[in-house]
Amino acid sequence: MANDGTVESGINLSVALMVEDLARLAGWDTVMTRREDISIHDEGSETIREKKNSDLRNRVALCNSVEGGILISIHQNSLPSVPSVHGAQVFYNGVGDSEFLAQAIQDELNRTVNGESGKEIKRTGDNIYLMANVTCPAVLVECGFLSNPQEAELLKTQDYQTKLAMAILAGVETAMGSAEK
Repeated sequence: MANDGTVESGINLSVALMVEDLARLAGWDTVMTRREDISIHDEGSETIREKKNSDLRNRVALCNSVEGGILISIHQNSLPSVPSVHGAQVFYNGVGDSEFLAQAIQDELNRTVNGESGKEIKRTGDNIYLMANVTCPAVLVECGFLSNPQEAELLKTQDYQTKLAMAILAGVETAMGSAEK
């Protein structure tokens, strides 16, 4: 959450839907884990913890059911102790060509939004359930830092979200085009 109360999930969904729209315009099939700001937990889940665990298991099952798919998980970062930190960064799970995919997306993000503060890709650990349990190549894109007031303002704008979505998809297209050769 940004200092002004902006909720991460709304920005995540907006960017993800833009990525989907652009991917479909490019002729790609897409599967979304959500189209609105809701949990996809099982009906019998009652506590917040049960709902969260069920939601994550259902997301993993959905991802694993898509043959030949890749996962692009959109998020926003936060580091309140150092509000000057900014920039988009990509993490990957180590399955298949996920490192190559992450690097292609990171290169585009560095070129289009990070400027002189380019970031390096990093592999996720087993502590991120979704990334550790999907069987497809997966990347987690931290689009920016909500704890940085200037970047948080940018992240809330449609223009900047579109710029992020275009950079993400350009990176995917680069990686997929290279993988096909």
